[in-house]
Amino acid sequence: MIFVAVGTQLPFDRLIRAVDAWAGHRQRRDIVAQVGLTAYRACNIETHPFLDPREFRRCVAEAELTVSHAGMGTIITALELGRNVVVMPRRAELSEHRNDHQLATARHFLVQGRIKVAFNEGDLVTELDKLRNDAAPERISEYASRSLIDALTAFLASESSGVRLP
Repeated sequence: MIFVAVGTQLPFDRLIRAVDAWAGHRQRRDIVAQVGLTAYRACNIETHPFLDPREFRRCVAEAELTVSHAGMGTIITALELGRNVVVMPRRAELSEHRNDHQLATARHFLVQGRIKVAFNEGDLVTELDKLRNDAAPERISEYASRSLIDALTAFLASESSGVRLP
């Protein structure tokens, strides 16, 4: 199964249309998508406006691949579960979001080698066509690292002592 997620705030029809068209051309009938509130009606994939958190996590865990907007929640869930993920960032210039923070998120994780990124529909089709049993990424912990906790503790201590950081 391939699981597709667009998040809960905004529709992402460009992503859903691309996956729906790819599924029709490749005759894939094993794609489940969380599509949000959208007027677009997919023809080749099973869609759900929203999934409760437990069902969402189950879909990510069972999918051979998760395809998503570049939302932190989906990326982190996939990495916690050690699952492969391809993200296609929303773009502000296409009125898909208010800014391009998803591009920055995608680039950051791409540099780490943890995810695949499709910057456009063509890239997404290429990634879907390369679908194979890639080695699963190393799982990340659901808990913060000791170094992050120590850094936050030090920051909070400096804030409470009246020291202001630039």
